[in-house]
Parts: sequence; structure tokens; C-alpha cells
Amino acid sequence: MTDVELRDPAFTERYRAIAARDSRFDGQFYTAVRTTGIYCRPSCPARTPKAENVSFYLTSAAAHEAGFRACKRCLPEAAPGTPAWDLRRDLTGRAMRLVADGVVDREGVSGLAGRLGYSERQLHRLLVGELGAGPLALARAQRAQTARALLVGTTLRLADVAFAAGFGSIRQFNDTVAEVFGATPSELRARARRGGRSVAADETGRSHRDRSGDGPVSGQPTDLGEHKPEPVRISLTLPVREPFDARGVLEFLAVRAVDGVESADLRVDGADGPAPVLRYARTVLLPHGPGAFEVRVPRPGSGRVDLDLELTDLADAPVAVARVRRLLDLDADPVAVDSSLAADPVLAPSVAAVPGIRVPGTLDPAELLVRAIVGQQISVAAARTHLSRLARGVGSPYVSAFEGLTRLFPTPAQIAGPAHPAPGADGETDGIDVPPGTDAASAYLRLPARMLATVLGAARDLADGSLVLSVGDDPDDLRRRLVSRPGIGPWTAGYVALRVLGDPDVLMDGDVALLSGARNLGLVSAEASRPHQFKELALRGAAWAPWRSYAAMHLWRSA
Repeated sequence: MTDVELRDPAFTERYRAIAARDSRFDGQFYTAVRTTGIYCRPSCPARTPKAENVSFYLTSAAAHEAGFRACKRCLPEAAPGTPAWDLRRDLTGRAMRLVADGVVDREGVSGLAGRLGYSERQLHRLLVGELGAGPLALARAQRAQTARALLVGTTLRLADVAFAAGFGSIRQFNDTVAEVFGATPSELRARARRGGRSVAADETGRSHRDRSGDGPVSGQPTDLGEHKPEPVRISLTLPVREPFDARGVLEFLAVRAVDGVESADLRVDGADGPAPVLRYARTVLLPHGPGAFEVRVPRPGSGRVDLDLELTDLADAPVAVARVRRLLDLDADPVAVDSSLAADPVLAPSVAAVPGIRVPGTLDPAELLVRAIVGQQISVAAARTHLSRLARGVGSPYVSAFEGLTRLFPTPAQIAGPAHPAPGADGETDGIDVPPGTDAASAYLRLPARMLATVLGAARDLADGSLVLSVGDDPDDLRRRLVSRPGIGPWTAGYVALRVLGDPDVLMDGDVALLSGARNLGLVSAEASRPHQFKELALRGAAWAPWRSYAAMHLWRSA
């Protein structure tokens, strides 16, 4: 054992991981080798370097800042993201979630600092001290990752790749790619083609927008939003840690799917015998305009999810990818979760039966709050009926190439505003007779007056900005703000924290479905009163920390 290992137990654990080429740690830290100037993912197949030549970094940005470039063999930028940003409740975790959502690119470092309640100087100092890289470096690494994915996975012009990845200029794009990957953008693309990587194609077999990008990049990125009214369509492959309960997460979304806004296909068929068809699609409002996406899981254990994007503006590509990853919880650490939960002998059979369970996130925090309020005292099926009626009534029409998508989920302003039925893609309205002056929530949600008032109050405050929800919120502060509102209790606040923030350690108080699942699994006494069962479940659940959200998914599944 080296002196370095004796001084730092974390170094010892990480060095053992790279010696074992353990893919479970890919994306959770990066290995930089001083003698080569290269950084790798832990599972890199190259010979394990000597411990005295190794440094470990929590982010690729920190490795960039220290002067290292990405390994051409293991492609560390293609690894899944780290689950630590959801597990950590501190400033670092909150900042990383916002950086991934493109806040620095859209609002600058000042916007990120303002959202987190710090000055720019404080934020920079704290992130450099914790991660080895400041906000600009973290955002730059995010752009480099997006650029690599678009270069090897699409035939977009190189200028359009630069624009989509968020670079401010072509020169910045060229310089960053060369510095991080040790190759020009065209060389990266050519290398991927020589390696047999597939290029995205649409249903007709033509590459999307059918553009090639050979040679150095020059000129300005094409503003497709101004010059092409048609949506931009690109296809990407998203890495995921296995095991991955793809069917479980898509079923969760499918049973809650709002008609016209979401569409799912979980059938089992195939020309060459039974084969799973796992597909989920939905519309989404992105920073630069409306869009849609479709995800498909080709086969269990493939370690990937295929994603087709339909965008108003290419600049929304990295944001859309980040939000889809959060929706499907692709950056979770399933081995850590399953190992911890399986230590409970009663929960262990469920973990063994459903390895790699995920906690679905959300694409839009405001939408999730409305959906949570509508569904807090009724069944999932009933909530879906109410929300589908609302979407048909006032949701903006949307024409998509993806099957089953016809409109966007209503914005808070539309929900709180007057109920003027919006025509669908076929020109038809919902057919409901709406008296003049009626707000949309009252017209289309058949709910008790108290619940309607809660929905309307939240929608109005979300619309005027007096209530703001984001992936960068502090979990405890989010709960306090929500519970202080009339009609919102701990269950709803916990559910919003679970799905908006990706909080891995939420066990909702008073959830009868959780209690039903706990009884089915034998985790609580079936003969005891309901209040006693809730107390028993809370005590039993303390041992599942910090993964109680994942335990809740097992209980819901059992229920």
C-alpha cells in the first residue's frame, strides 16, 4: 500500500475501483494520469497506472481545468452522470442540477448565483473548493459533452453542433473540442465513423436534415429557428447504468399519461418472436419553444436508451437531454440502491425481483405541482381523466411526428386564465359548454371547491413568479414553502420533492398506497390500526436511508 493510500481512504477505494475496472463508478469520478496528461472513466481498459501518478476528480470539468484531456479509448464524456447531485442536498448538488439544466448558458453565472442565493464570488469559491472547477468551467464541460454526443451521433453540420451545444462562437467550439478531446470536431466525427458508430436516421433512412460536416468549421451557426419553420429532429443514444428497470419507470409514466400530451407503448410483440417494445413519448415546453421527444429501450441490459428529439430550436438539445435523463432517473446508482435495500430481509425479495428500480422525475416542476395537487385525494386513473380534460380544453395544440401527441400540457397562466377552449390539431374543441368568465381550472377540473382553490392559487402564483420551483431548490425549503400554502400537505410536498429534485430519501407521510404495499410485503402488522401502521412504516423505513424514495417505488409496485 502506498503512502498516498494510507493518507486518504477515499483514494484507496477509488484506486481499487479502477484496478478492478468497475463500471459502476463510471461518471461518479474521473481518473487523471499525470504521466500521460489524460483522464479516464474508472472502467477504462487501459493498463492501471501507478498510484503515485494518479489524481481523482469529481467532475470532468475539474480534470479539464487541471490540464488533462479526455481518453480516446474509454470516452469518459460518454459515461452516465453522477447520482451524487441528487443525493447531496448541499450547494454543490443544487448547483450541478442547475448547470445540467442549462442555467449558466441561458442566464450566466449571475443567474445561477441568484437562484442559489449567493454572490458570484462566493459561488465560484465554494464550487472550486469542493469540485476543483467554477460555474463557467462546469458549463463548458457540459457543452463539450453535448458536442461530442452530437458529433458522433448525428449528421448535423458542425456549425449547427456548435450552436446546439451552447457555444458562443465557432472558434470557442473548435478550441474546446480540441483541448478536451485532443482532436478537431471533424476528426472526432471521422473517428466515430471508422469505429462503426451508427449515425441517426429518420424513418425514411435519411439522416436528419441530411447534412455532413467535413473540414474545419467556419462562419456562424445556422439559426434554424428563424430560417426553417419545421422542427429540428435529431436522434441520440443515452448511456444508463445497469441494471435498469426500464419497464417499471415507463409503466409509472404510462398509467399517468395525459391524453395528447403523452403516449406510451409497452406491448410485447415482434416479427421474430416475442420482443419487448418499450416506448414513451410526450410534448414539452423548452426554453426556446415547444418540442417533443420519444424514448425507446431496445432491449433489457443494453446499457442505453434511444432518444429522438423534435425541437423548435437546436439550442434546446442539451436541456432536453438533461431533462429526459432526470425524468427516467438514468444517473442513479442501482447497485448502491439495491445493495442497501436488500439488507432488509423482508424487502430483499422485491429488490431481487425488480433490480435497478428507478424514481421517475419530471420535465416541468410547475406542471408536476399541478398534477400532484389534482391527484392528492383521488386515484391515479381519476387524476388522469381530469388532467386530460384540462389539456384538451386549454393546452396549446402541437403537431408532432410522434404518434399520439397533439398538444402541450397547459401552462400555469392557461390554467389560471379564462377557459377559452383551444382547438385541437384537427380544429375541434373539447365540446364543453364554458360560461363566460370561467377560469380554466374550474371549467375542466371536476374537483371539490377547496381543491380547485388550491390548484388556482398555485397556478396564479406560478404564473406571476411569486412561486418558483426548480431543480436547484433546497429540499427542506421547498417543503416549507409548499406546506405553508392552503390545501397542500406533507404528502404533496414530499411527492414534489421526490420528483422535481430527484430526492432519493423521501417516504411520504400518510400515503395509503405505500401502506398497502407495506402490508402486502409484510413490513407492517396487518392487524394494527392505520395510524399505528404508518408509525411502524416510518420506523422501519429509517433503516432504508438514504434510499427511501427507491424503497417507496418497491412498495408502490407491490400495492
